[in-house]
Amino acid sequence: MKVSKSPSNTNTVLTSINDDNHPVIAESSSHPTPNRTTNFTPQQQLVTIAKQFAIDGALIPFDKQPLLQERAHKRERLEQLRNQKNLENIIKRAQAYCSDTDIAERVDPDWFTHYLSLAQGISNKTMQDLWSKILAKEIIHSGSFSHKTLKVFRTMSIHEAKLFAKICSMVVKDNSKKNIRIISGVYYKPGLLNLFTKKRRLVINLSDFGLHYTELLTLAENNLLFIQETESSPLVKNEELHFNYNGCPLNLSAKKGNCILSFYKLSPVGTELANLISDNPDEQYFQSLKKQLSYHFNIQG
Repeated sequence: MKVSKSPSNTNTVLTSINDDNHPVIAESSSHPTPNRTTNFTPQQQLVTIAKQFAIDGALIPFDKQPLLQERAHKRERLEQLRNQKNLENIIKRAQAYCSDTDIAERVDPDWFTHYLSLAQGISNKTMQDLWSKILAKEIIHSGSFSHKTLKVFRTMSIHEAKLFAKICSMVVKDNSKKNIRIISGVYYKPGLLNLFTKKRRLVINLSDFGLHYTELLTLAENNLLFIQETESSPLVKNEELHFNYNGCPLNLSAKKGNCILSFYKLSPVGTELANLISDNPDEQYFQSLKKQLSYHFNIQG
């Protein structure tokens, strides 16, 4: 992917985009490139990133500056190259997640156009891999990801994506996989016979496993989680609940009546995106969860 331009009144030449999605720029001695093995000062970092995105025109001596229109065209051309490279990388990655034997479903052209408009600005390899999984799953099962989900995912940072992956290592799913929840506690409904029962109410301390309330708020602000806890209906004695915890069965049978589970529930957007995350159980959390639940449930799995 080579684009070269060497106007007589400029001292920078865009030559290509490298594997890190950064433009390669040939420079004159008036703008030396800081040694990549040394630490940049803030000023050097500013100059470097301005050159990478072709917005360094005002930093060039006035008598050597290209025309503003030329600088704008150069930036637009560079952005087109960067977006093209991003999309091609995502398509290449998506191919690895697509079967060459199963029958695919027809992808809605409008959905695909919307997808391209959002994915083209993704250059981080980790995020590109997730975008490629979205496309592959949509090809396999059309309608897997709504426009709203794509918009939410586009605004997520790497930190937020890792946080979401963390929460996915702690969720339970029902058999339909449409209800994805984090169990946050369990208790007996108050009554004369259990009012003073030891451990009548137990809270699952999620912060012990790196999931603090502030992080739950972050997920809620990204429309991935409902921050308000919800509860199951009161269970009768021996009533069973069947969950899947990251590929591991978790079957519960209530020891007494009026037992209630409390939990945080993933939103519809969070539920769709959770399907991108591979099973990665947090064994320490899982063992602690089963220990807490065992006071009120017989557990299998």
